[in-house]
Order: sequence, then structure tokens, then C-alpha cells
Amino acid sequence: MEAARPEAARPEAVRLEAVHPEAVSPETVRPEAPRPEAAHPEAVRPDAVCLGESMVTFLPTRPGRLADVPSFTRAIGGAESNVACALAAAGHRVRWVGRVGRDGFGDHLVDAIAAHGVDVGAVGRDPHRPTGVYFRTDADRATDAHEVVYYRAGSAASAMSPATVPYDSVAGARILHLTGITAALSADCLALMRELTAPRAGRPLVSFDVNHRAGLWRDGGASAVLLDLARRADIVFVGADEAERLWGVAEPDAIRAVLAEPAVLVVKRGGEGAVAFERRAASFPTPPLPEPGASPQAPVRPAAVPPDAGRADVQPRRRLRRGARGGGPVREGAGWGKAPRSGPAPALGGPAPDGPAPAAPEAPDGSASPAPVPDGSASPAHRGRDTVTPAPALRGRDTVTPVPAPRVTVVSPVGAGDAFAAGFLSGTLRGLDMRTRLRHGHLAAAAVLTTAGDLARPPRRARADRLAALDDTAWGTLHLGPGWTGDDQEVRTP
Repeated sequence: MEAARPEAARPEAVRLEAVHPEAVSPETVRPEAPRPEAAHPEAVRPDAVCLGESMVTFLPTRPGRLADVPSFTRAIGGAESNVACALAAAGHRVRWVGRVGRDGFGDHLVDAIAAHGVDVGAVGRDPHRPTGVYFRTDADRATDAHEVVYYRAGSAASAMSPATVPYDSVAGARILHLTGITAALSADCLALMRELTAPRAGRPLVSFDVNHRAGLWRDGGASAVLLDLARRADIVFVGADEAERLWGVAEPDAIRAVLAEPAVLVVKRGGEGAVAFERRAASFPTPPLPEPGASPQAPVRPAAVPPDAGRADVQPRRRLRRGARGGGPVREGAGWGKAPRSGPAPALGGPAPDGPAPAAPEAPDGSASPAPVPDGSASPAHRGRDTVTPAPALRGRDTVTPVPAPRVTVVSPVGAGDAFAAGFLSGTLRGLDMRTRLRHGHLAAAAVLTTAGDLARPPRRARADRLAALDDTAWGTLHLGPGWTGDDQEVRTP
């Protein structure tokens, strides 16, 4: 394992462009600092557990339609395992929980994820169901040119359930990271997600990335199910484009009104950046991690989950037609997805004054009945047929933190959303302030955006910390290009 090297003192950079761009394969991504306890993961509480499906993916050797690509290279793919690998590369103790077949592809997945420093001791092996695989093209997933073909029906991962995944495999972690993909795999997987997000004493902080994949939701139930799960979580990541497709709202304040329950909501706005809403009254303690080899801190206590968390005040509805709002993929200046083309982002201030949140009016049946969507919060396509009833305004109990994304020369956008979540969660585990967490999310996403695969070598922590600490002016002129994470790359100011 290569030890971290001190970097020579020099003026901080606002532009990072590699003289010799490098694309790092997943096999080269390694944890920043190995921990002595890694050889005995069962004796150590993990900082994070990531639960979900991982598959063997076949990537094209050249651009073009699947029908025209002559050969593919083998890799691994899975939103939750991507986050696990990125967190391990950042120096955290991480466990991936999943289920694979007792076959060669399953062997490869487990070995490849373990090679990133992730604990795979809780991965189930199914003797009757295969490991899932998929093929995809090199085009951006958000464009019509993107093709992906999954061979996952009846896979080992689709058999995950409360009966096949013991709760002990996730208990004791500081953070449990889940995504909406798992909920779409099968009824058993959805039952497991509801079990893991249910309020219970000693529950880890639940991080939930909505991660809406329309192709997985054949029955049109995504809107209600994903809202239900998101409202049960403590930390939620959602793209503005996803929120518009699912619930008809795209502006951060309107999304927060729909997702009022989570203690932290991160709205991703593509190249425009991200906005975090943090409930002041329910902020959770996040003490920094100990140095490698030191005794771990006591696990963080989860934020209180409201008794009505998970209530879905929506009905399933059809997906919006393409082009109703969100624009095409962002290249220069990209973050991790698409940004709506509507007008400027709302003015977002700093901490709001303390005070109790306004009570929701009571419905005839005695349940909380949230207020209607404010005028202008939904696109014209949704006005007059809103299917989501948001909670009252939360300005009185939220701290709102907007952070723009740095300019990025994009090589491939696939996997950047997972990297952003990993960077943000790493900052959460370290007890960093909200602005710095968001910046670490942007930097982790930029590492993937500037390489060809789903995983990338992140910058060393010291370098990432220096960049995240730049003043607003320097951050605003930051430009990250291929190879910027390499230790041997000179950093120059324009």
C-alpha cells in the first residue's frame, strides 16, 4: 500500500488540468489509509453499510450502438457498491451487503469489491439464482443515444428480503446507505427496504438516494414508493430532474416542502450545484473519525424519525414526456446530472431564525394534511393535477446551504451521482460543516466525471480538504480536468 506523500508547499490552485491525463480503472482505486482492524471486520463497527445490488457490467470498447460494438470489457457496477468503494477509498470502514449467485460472476464481484478495501463478509451467495449482468453503451444515460440491457430478472439480488438479509448485518453502523434502485427489484426487496427504514431504537442514520431508474418501474408505482422511502430517511439525495419527473416539483424549496421529514435533504441541480436543507432542531451529532489505528468513536445517534414518516400522499402517475423541463447533459461545468432549464434558482439565505415549525392542518380523518403546492412551484405540465401534497414551509427550522459545482471537463458522467453521495457522506462522518460536505461531494463527483469508468481514484484527503477550504471566489473559478487527482500533477493558477 502506497503511503501518503507530503506535497510541496505552493500557492493553492484554482485550476487543475493534468499534463498527462490518466484514466484509472476500478482495480487501481484503493483505500487512502488501511486500518489495522481491517483483517477482522467482524470485530469492528463499520462507519457505513451500503446495501443493494451489484452486477457485472460490460462496457463497450468504442462508442456506438450495442448492435455495432464488437467487444466489451468487464467491470463492476452498482450504485450502493460504488458508494462503498468510494467511501473505503476515502479511508472509512465500509461494509457492502448484497446477494450474488454462486457462480463465476459472483466470485468476480465479491473479489473486486473486496479489493477496494470493502468488507464483504455479509454478502449472501445464492446457489439457485444467478448474478446479474448488464451491457451499456458509452453515451450519457440522459440522452436518447444511451442503451442499456439488463439481465437481472430472477437474479440473486432480487431475492433479498427481511428473511435473507439479517438486520445484524447493518446494525451498529453509523450510516446505512440505500437507494431507490433496490426497491424496484422485487416485492421482497421493497419489503426489505421498508424494514430497514422503519423507525426503531438504535437505527443507524439512514441515507437514501432516490436514484430513480424509470426502466425498472414497469407498473408506474415509483412516485409513491420512492416518496414513502425518502420520508423515512435521515439524509436524502435527489436530483431536481428526478423530483420533477416523480412529483412535479423542481425548485429546491418546493422539493423540501414535499420532503419535509428528513433531517437533511440534498437537492442536486446538475452543473448549477447542490442545495442542502438541514433541520436545525433535529441536527444529528457527527464527531470526526479517529485516526487509523485509534479507537473508534461511539456510533452516531440517529435523528428522531417522526411517527408519520413514510406516509405517501401521492398516487402513482405516468412519467413526464422528455423535454418537459430538464435540459440535456451538462458537459463543461457538469456536476452529476441535469439541471432544469427554468429560470434562476431561488434566493437561498443562511440560517433561518429558530422556532417551531408550523403545524400541519388536520385532515378530516385526523391525519396531518400538508398545505398545497405554492403557485409556480410546479411546471406548467403539472399545474391543475398535482399529485403531491407538500408540508408547510420549513424556513423557520431549516438551515439552507447552496454550493455551486466547479467547472469540470467531462469524460463520462456515469457514476458521478454515487461519488457525490460518497463525498458528502464522508464529510458527514468526519463532522464537517454543511458547505464543506457539499464541496467534498462535488470533488468526489469530479473525480469520476473526469475518468471513463464508474469508479475513480479520489484526490488524497489533504488535497481535497485544501480545495474544499478555498474561498468563494477561488472555488468559483476552479476547473477540474482529466487526471487532476494524480499526486504527480502540478497545480497552476490561470
